[in-house]
Amino acid sequence: MVARPSALNTTVNLDLEVFRSLFTSIAEEMGIVLRRTSFSPNIKERRDYSCAVYDGSGQTVAMGDHMPAHLGAMPASVRAVTDECDPLPGEIYFLNDPFRGGTHLPDITSVSAVCPENSVRPDFYLATRAHHADVGGMAPGSMPLAQEIFQEGLRIPPVRLVREGQFDTALLSLILANVRTPDERLGDLSAQVAAHRVGERRLREALARHGRERIIRQMGVLQDYAESVMRARLQAVPDGEWCFTDYIDDDGFGAEAIPIHCKLTIRGSGAEVDFRESAAQTRGGINANRAVTTSAVMYGFRCLVSAGTPYNSGIMRPVKIRSQPGSVCDALLPASTAAGNVETSQRIVDALLGALRQALPDEIPAGSSGTMNNISFGGAKENGQAFSYYETIAGGMGASSDSHGISGVHTHMTNSLNTPIEAFEQQYPVRIRQYALRSGTGGAGRKEGGEGVVREYEFLSDASLAILSERRATQPTGSEGGGPGASGRNFLNGEKIPAKGNFFVRRGDRLRIETPGGGGYFSRTKLPT
Repeated sequence: MVARPSALNTTVNLDLEVFRSLFTSIAEEMGIVLRRTSFSPNIKERRDYSCAVYDGSGQTVAMGDHMPAHLGAMPASVRAVTDECDPLPGEIYFLNDPFRGGTHLPDITSVSAVCPENSVRPDFYLATRAHHADVGGMAPGSMPLAQEIFQEGLRIPPVRLVREGQFDTALLSLILANVRTPDERLGDLSAQVAAHRVGERRLREALARHGRERIIRQMGVLQDYAESVMRARLQAVPDGEWCFTDYIDDDGFGAEAIPIHCKLTIRGSGAEVDFRESAAQTRGGINANRAVTTSAVMYGFRCLVSAGTPYNSGIMRPVKIRSQPGSVCDALLPASTAAGNVETSQRIVDALLGALRQALPDEIPAGSSGTMNNISFGGAKENGQAFSYYETIAGGMGASSDSHGISGVHTHMTNSLNTPIEAFEQQYPVRIRQYALRSGTGGAGRKEGGEGVVREYEFLSDASLAILSERRATQPTGSEGGGPGASGRNFLNGEKIPAKGNFFVRRGDRLRIETPGGGGYFSRTKLPT
């Protein structure tokens, strides 16, 4: 149980909960609107999107229960918009540039300002981030194995795409001309606009009810409270320095066993996380930018406090992050980044939790599957209509001291769902031949790791295919003597294929993905039962 600051009396605690729920509900409702009005299964079914509310300085006030990979990185995109564009009410700016706070190119972020009456500048900002199933580039789905970002898709700096409620038709035409599925992109961009409209409406209703000064004050109180909870939690962790190194399997272009090194230092109520001894950025797209690394660290520390703690910028005030520019944890242009967001972010979490596990051995679970198992493909249907699709596949969760790991679940930096087979087969020329748990893949122990997943596709038309996966050469780690989870495997027509690559498949070809299991937990102080 996290200790609550004693200075907070009952009335203040009540206000905290009221306003925490208020601001969070705005972000959640934005997400509901985005999901229900979107066109693509990636957003509508898999829920690969995030929404959040920010104060006038661009600091996070509240986030929806959405994607950890998005949420910790989005403030950097908000800052890019406010620094470069000075947004006004009625305008919505869009961007996806990984070197301006984006994660990878398919994640398009939208940012708008909310300016109360009689205010000379915006006091609040709203943002959404949605993974679009195609933003151009060398392969359908815009998640190829690439050597530079220019191959991955259309890179969008902060641009004003909506003004006074209307799209800038020239800019919109430029974007849609560079994607394979323009109608679907227009639908998803419009869904993001709709989310902003609802978020602004709800925020203005809150302003009318509570007043500008109280809203601003309570945003600050919530951030301060989150900071105080995190500081109290860190104070309860033993002081010390712990190091843990985990490895990316490969970059797809010959580099193997690429280290992610985390040095964690806890002193009193503060922490420092140092990744400067990690590998230099590589040719392949496993490079994570600074925003992605920040997002992964924020997620790791958020896991230390109770679920009721406000999830805002206050969480990170006690935590300092160090990274080396030009590394896989702080990539620079023109690094390819498609897998940095989805794969390297997972390994950064694994390295951070590995260090934390040394300080808190009975509180940090064993390693989860450690990969999002990214599959993207596209081509043309029999009627000539273009299609493009992207999905991630679940794996096994690591076991903890008091529970077995969950099987077939998205873990850590992904909070998405699977696309239901019925929706999948109705919209795309692909048949799912098998979708099942992968028996026996969880790590052994007093508490066993969760099992991975088998997902087998049969292509009903020719298509381009890209795979970005991990934990094929390494295994999710066990905890306190528990066994590792099984590595994953990829097969095309029965033949084993690499963890990462671009492929061309023909009608009748079958792709089989077997995802990793989670590590087990044993405990050297207890006998197995």
